[in-house]
Amino acid sequence: MTGASPPAASKPDAPSGVVGRSKTFGPLGPPHLVGNAIRRLEDGDQLVPVSLVQSGQVAGYRLSHILDDPDAV
Repeated sequence: MTGASPPAASKPDAPSGVVGRSKTFGPLGPPHLVGNAIRRLEDGDQLVPVSLVQSGQVAGYRLSHILDDPDAV
């Protein structure tokens, strides 16, 4: 055994066109601001923090869902 540690997993980046955008959860959902990716999920999707505009609450949300959500007006 060499004692070498495995390479550190790199933190994924959400597509630059999404970070900082204001989106809604579906066509009628509350607006939220998109952050940068936290981690890659086992299925290859990415977990991204979103901050709800009205309450300031932060939650993790799948990037695949964010990409499907409309921009907030």
